[in-house]
Amino acid sequence: MANTDTLDTGVVVESRRKTQRRRHIDPTTCERDYSNPEIEFMRAMDDYKRDAGRMFPTCSEVLEVIRSLGYYQLTEEQADTLGFEEDVSEQDESDAESISEESEDFVDA
Repeated sequence: MANTDTLDTGVVVESRRKTQRRRHIDPTTCERDYSNPEIEFMRAMDDYKRDAGRMFPTCSEVLEVIRSLGYYQLTEEQADTLGFEEDVSEQDESDAESISEESEDFVDA
């Protein structure tokens, strides 16, 4: 009876063992398919949370994780020199359209 304490009332109380919460990415709970960069980011955030012991990292810590993945904000001049264009908004619009179509299919079913 190493982990028990006896109270004056005669009730034996056992100490509860602290359980570690499951803190990993569970793809079965996701409602959509994630792209490879999104999965890479989620895993990096999960690793950071485990290493730092912080469930809710600050914005600065999130930025630290993003930079550790090699992301860097370019100036307009650098982007022009490298030939990057602003395709992000077009990609977001096409994603929004496909999500909208999927939700319409779900409603019709």
